[in-house]
Amino acid sequence: MDNLQKYKDVFVKVFNVDESILNEQFTFRDVPCWDSVAHLALISELEDAFDVMFESNDILHYGSFLNGIEILKRYGVAF
Repeated sequence: MDNLQKYKDVFVKVFNVDESILNEQFTFRDVPCWDSVAHLALISELEDAFDVMFESNDILHYGSFLNGIEILKRYGVAF
């Protein structure tokens, strides 16, 4: 499984959304359940999936599908 698919799978699991809606425009505003608890669940799942540990600044600014890819790239994850 490539990293993009692994990344999408985390969003599908955490937010219970259809993979087809995950694109560059997908943000926290698109998911009513993306609250602080779901945000932390997303971060935790991503850290486990990609074996990284996000810095607090990255956690605070993680607000969209595309932004998350850019953050993970800084941790050495290739997309």
